[in-house]
Amino acid sequence: MPDAKAPRTTGYFIGGASFAAPPLAPGLYVVSTPIGNLRDITIRALETLAAADQVLCEDTRMSARLLDHYGIRTPRKALHEHNERARAEGIAAEVAAGKAIALISDAGTPLLSDPGFPLVRALREADLPVFAIPGPSALLSALAVAGLPTDAFSFIGFLPTKAGARGKALAALAGRTETLVFYESPRRLDDALAAMAEHLGADRQAAVALELTKRFERVNRGALGELAAHFAGEETKGEAVIVVAGAEEPATPAEADWLAALETALADQPLRGAVDEVAARFGLKRKEVYDAALALKAAR
Repeated sequence: MPDAKAPRTTGYFIGGASFAAPPLAPGLYVVSTPIGNLRDITIRALETLAAADQVLCEDTRMSARLLDHYGIRTPRKALHEHNERARAEGIAAEVAAGKAIALISDAGTPLLSDPGFPLVRALREADLPVFAIPGPSALLSALAVAGLPTDAFSFIGFLPTKAGARGKALAALAGRTETLVFYESPRRLDDALAAMAEHLGADRQAAVALELTKRFERVNRGALGELAAHFAGEETKGEAVIVVAGAEEPATPAEADWLAALETALADQPLRGAVDEVAARFGLKRKEVYDAALALKAAR
């Protein structure tokens, strides 16, 4: 009869071949998983998921497809937006007691518009170890193929679901000059694109990435107005990633132009009024205009 207290056998399978997973140090392991294609998993991620004492899943049914595919039998528990705050303290206590616990979301990197932040914060506040096991990310995958600048970008995530709040959020982003990256539900993709065309500009270049890494992967590129018209009323599968070009950098006014305007304003206005007028008209810092005004007065 097998020993009931024997340690659980840890390992995983790739293409029918069995591999042993090395033991893990105690801690929370934030593990990135494929966003569609199961072959995008890393060896380190497989080892971590197989050797962990427990895998925390956003949805255990969704994660079963990945874990069962690689023969990983680690016990699984659900950790999602409705229970993560209540469970964080207990999980931190398990890590403090010496357990290695893996955290995964349904797809991609946890915490990016997915559960996990309250748990990671709880462990950090308790001075407990948290390890990143990097890998797939819909955000970076879409950014890499969008054909838009990548030197500076902001991840916005999901926009508000209500039209008024969504429009207000987009209006606040309209002047941002870096590339913007959004996630969107297939049910709201058409509404989101229409709102972006309205508040960011119909001519603003963008890309909509769908089914990334899957068989029917597609990336539609064009102006926001064109994309809004293309997806109007269309039903899509899975979450979309929308990558939008930043606003154009405002043109820097020629120094000679604003200095000439300042000299004219000083001729019939008090210094303060002239400075305020020119700074507002040319989009300049008030101190720069003020210093120039003092220099012009001193030169008279």
